[in-house]
Formats: sequence, structure tokens, C-alpha cells
Amino acid sequence: MSDPQQPRRRVPGPAAPRGRRPGPAGRTPRSGGAKGRGPGAPSGRGPRPGRPAQRPIRLGSPRPRLRLISLTLTLVMLAFVVRLLQVQAVEADTYAAKSRVNRYITHTIAAERGSITDRSGGELATTVDAYDIIGDPYLFTPEQSGSRDAPERAAELLAPILERDEDGLAEKLSAGDSRYAVLARRQSPQVWQQIKDLRDGFAEKAGSGGESNPLAGIYQEPHSKRIYPNRELAAGILGFVNAEGRGGGGLEAKLDKELAGEPGKITYAHSGGRRVPTESAREQPAVPGSDVRLTIDRDLQWAAQRAITEQVRTSGAQRGYVVVQDTRTGEILALANAPGFDPNDISAAGTGLGNPALQDAYEPGSTSKVMSMAAVLEEGAATPGTHVTVPNRLHRADRLFADDVDHPTWYLTLNGVLAKSSNLGTILAVEQLGTTQKEANKVLHSYLRKFGIGRPTGLGYPGETPGILAKPEDWSASQQYTIPFGQGLSINAVQAASVYSTIANGGVRVEPTLVRGTTGPDGRFTPAPEPRATRVISEKTAKTLARMLESVVGSEEGTGTKARIPGYRVAGKTGTSNRVDPDTGRYNGYTASFAGFAPADRPRVTVYCAVQDPDPDKGSYFGGQVCGPVYKQVTEFALKSLKVAPTGADPAKLPVTFEPRG
Repeated sequence: MSDPQQPRRRVPGPAAPRGRRPGPAGRTPRSGGAKGRGPGAPSGRGPRPGRPAQRPIRLGSPRPRLRLISLTLTLVMLAFVVRLLQVQAVEADTYAAKSRVNRYITHTIAAERGSITDRSGGELATTVDAYDIIGDPYLFTPEQSGSRDAPERAAELLAPILERDEDGLAEKLSAGDSRYAVLARRQSPQVWQQIKDLRDGFAEKAGSGGESNPLAGIYQEPHSKRIYPNRELAAGILGFVNAEGRGGGGLEAKLDKELAGEPGKITYAHSGGRRVPTESAREQPAVPGSDVRLTIDRDLQWAAQRAITEQVRTSGAQRGYVVVQDTRTGEILALANAPGFDPNDISAAGTGLGNPALQDAYEPGSTSKVMSMAAVLEEGAATPGTHVTVPNRLHRADRLFADDVDHPTWYLTLNGVLAKSSNLGTILAVEQLGTTQKEANKVLHSYLRKFGIGRPTGLGYPGETPGILAKPEDWSASQQYTIPFGQGLSINAVQAASVYSTIANGGVRVEPTLVRGTTGPDGRFTPAPEPRATRVISEKTAKTLARMLESVVGSEEGTGTKARIPGYRVAGKTGTSNRVDPDTGRYNGYTASFAGFAPADRPRVTVYCAVQDPDPDKGSYFGGQVCGPVYKQVTEFALKSLKVAPTGADPAKLPVTFEPRG
């Protein structure tokens, strides 16, 4: 119950419905017209003066907001789903390729280049590990490296290690449209290890929160560096390998395909410049090159090279060559040039990188007379004892011909013409090959061709000259008389040696060879094809010529006495020819030469020596004096090395002169 003495507390009534006006004195009519005051009815008092009427509080509905949030989340999820489908399905290949750009790298695996050995397996050219230093310019772009000066930073670090120009390295690494730039070739394992250690050190700092790795885009490609352990020995034969690792000359170039093998490749994942060990790699292994075994005897090559080098130096000559050939098989046992070069450092060789013994064409002089004699004997125009009266001068065509020395009339046998190396006697003998000079020229030309003059030797050596031999109808008035004694035609040193090997081999020419065979990656040895053999003259003529050549060395009247070897029968021939100066195209100086084989009655080895332009002020320029001693030194070494014993037979003693009647 309420206390009637207390004032009644005012209780606010419910808010008036919208649109309904309040009644008089601020009252709101009761709904339904009910009399009296119900609970919560207004007290009948109006609002206090100066205070606004209070509006009722009403809570909003959350549903619209929830709908908006749901719609927004649905749109976001839908965008993610669409993008995921685009990446995983529609453009999956494109994005996979982009990821591989930086994640995967492909390296070439260089094939091991085959070795070159002498006939006994002694190494003449071999390989050691080396590396090409490679940069990936794309990884040095600002987008990939995060630095605008990444190429310059890397170049600054690499220049002192590679001994390269810093600006040049930076330029190569700045080609951002490329993925491959060779910074340095054929570097030693020590150089690459230094770069690798430096790169790995930066990679560790980058992994621990440091700056980016400035060498992350630097890699190596394994290669093999060509090494010639004997330096200048046989350099003219071997040639060299160029900066790209391909044969640049000599047998290295000729046999490049067999020696080089087939390179492979490997693709692997990398991160920060280092290979990811947990990722698999795709590898195509390289196929090693074949090993090549030559016919060269390393010891004999050394002896020949030493002898010709010393003679060139002593005589003040421009250069010289020595060829040693097995008379039975045609195999070249030594092929020496002086001066030589070191194929380990071709930059110091200048222009002397070739093989002059095969690439120089020169007029042979009197060593060529043996072919003229072969034609005369084979055609039956004369015999070794045929008398030949040799005047002091011989008038032919529009000129007078003479011998190397001034002399009274000589009364020589055909054997004596060869022994004393008479130009005039040779002209007179060759004239007997036909009833006319044109016919004689044609017959002589046919024999020169059979001996291999004017055509390749068969070695297939790069840059080899076939020599010069004009057709007989093109011989000039003087050539038809000078060609019989070795002027007016040109040969190379191997051709000259082959002529004497043909005679020593019973008249059968066997093409010279330098390669005995190859050993493939499977270890199987494959012999070289048999060289072509061609009969040039009869065995009888060949034996007769061998006895005549003995007179050149054995007779006191011969020109080759300095080539004698105690205990052995030696067959040989001297040569002294006017030399065409390659700079002027005119005759200037001489070519001194000597060719022969031993033992004369059972030939085993042929040796040919030629020296270009010996200085007369330092000694003789005649072949017997300049090259005779070289022939003796090299042939002695060859006979001992090959264990060839003297035959013990008495030497042939053919007459050199005859007594004129009356």
C-alpha cells in the first residue's frame, strides 16, 4: 500500500504512437477510450519548463548488415577462386615457365677431348680440368637483383680474379635480355674455387638477413684444357686447340670430330646461386672423344727436331724440315720443323703455327733427278753404264745451261751423272725418252705424276700444298729442260720423302700416313684404313736406282759423302736449287736438301732434309754440306732406335766415269 502522506512518484508513460497528437495539457489519450489511469499512465503533469521532451530509444535490425558482410565475403572468395583457377588451370604452363626462369638452370657438360699419343702410347696431347666462367645477365637486372648497380658490383669482385677488364665484365653482365654471357674461358680449378668461395660467403650473409648476393648469377661450365706436355715437340703435326675448345690447326683440326666427342647437359634447381640438393636433376651425359694414336715415334721426333733446329741456327737459314718415313708401310715416323712453336702458348707463336714440311711449296733441285733417272731406266732409254759426254755448257732453246760447278768436258756414265749431280747430263739422258722433245716431256710428266708430284700426299693434312706441276704442253722453252733436274716444278717435303720411299720399297708407292688408329670411349682400338699402294716402277728399276744412289754417298766422286754412316750401306742424293722468294716472287737464295734411305740393300727407313735459304757467309749452301750431316745424324738415330742391324753385304760399286776413245 502506498503512504497517503507521501507524494506520488511520477512514472513516465509510453511514447505516443507516430502520427497521434498529444491531448490537452500534454496528455496523450488512452487507447480504446478507457477511463482511469492504468499502469504507466501519464501523471497529468506536463514537462518541466526549459527541458525538451525525451524521445523513445529504438534498436535497429542487424540483418541488412549481415547480408552486406556475407555478400562481400562471397565476392572476395569468388575472386580468389577465379584467380586460383586462372593460375592452376588456365595459365598453369605460363606461370610454371616463369618459375623455372629463376629456379632452374641448364649447364652444358663438356665432353672430355681425346688424347693424342705417339705410336707407343706416349702422350703428345692430353686434357686437364678447366672451367668457363659464365654469367646470367637476367639475374643482374634491377628487378631480379634488387640493385641498380649489380653488374658493376659483380665486375668489381671478378676482375682481379679473372684478370679481365672491369668495364668489359660489367658490360657483359648488363645485357639483361640474355641468359648467357661468357666472362672467361678455360680457367683453372683454382680460379673457379676462389670465385665459388666468394659467392658462397655472400650467400650465407644473404641467408642470415644481410644484403643480396652480388655473385648469385655467376656459374661455371666444366671444360677441358688442352695440354701439350712435350711443348714444341711435334707441334707442327699436332696443331692446337682454339679458345672455343675446337681444333684450330694440324691434326687437332683434321680429327676434331673424333677427338671432341659429344657434349651433354644438365638441368637442376638452384637458389641463391647454389644447387638445391633435394631437387632432382635432368642429365644427358657427355660422350668422351676418341684417343688418336699416331705413327710418330716420340724419341725419333725429338732427334729429328733437335738436329734440324741446330742446323737452321748454325747456317743462319730461315727454316728447315726433316721427314722420317718407314719405307715398307709409308708411316711417317718423324716430321720436324724449325723454328717451331709451343702449342700451350699460341699467342707467342706469331704466324708460325703451321706445318711448313707440308705447306711450303719449293723447287726441289737435284733430289728430283732420281725421278728422271727412273723414267730413263724404266723406259729402257739407257742403263747405269751408258756413256754420257757432258760439256761445259749446253745450248738448248734460247739459253745456255750449266752445272753447279764450272768444269771441263766430263765423261760420265749414267750412274756418274747421278753421282756427280750433273744438270747437263740429266738433260741429255731425258731427251732419250722420245723422238721429239714434246714426246720426251710427256713421258717424263707421266712418271712425275706417278711418283705423286702435283697431287696431295694422301695425308689430308689441313693447308697441305699439292705442289706445282704444269701440264707438259704448258712447259715453257726453259722448263722442258729445267724440270728434269728439279727446277720449274714445286713439291713439299713429304712428297720428296715419298719419292725415295717408293724406290726403297721396290717401286711401289705407299701413301704416307700419320694415324695408326683410334681408341673409342668403349676402349676398343680401331686401326686406320690401309693406305693405297701403287706400283710406279718395276722392282728391277728400283734396285738399280738404289745401287746408283749408293754411288752418290759411297763414291769419292759423289756429292753426298758427308751422309755416310759407318757399317751401313747408304743410298742418297743431294739437292741445291735456286729458291723463289715468297715476298718478291723472284729467285733469291737457295734450298739445300738431302734425301736417302738405309740400309741401301735392305731399306728400312727414309730420311729427307731441306733447309731454306742458308746464309753463304756462315758456311756452304750446298745440300751435301748443309743437309748431309743432318741426314746422317737422324738416320743413325733411327737405325739404332728401330734396332736395324747392318746387312754386312758389300756395297755396289758402279762406274762413275769412262775413258773416252781416241
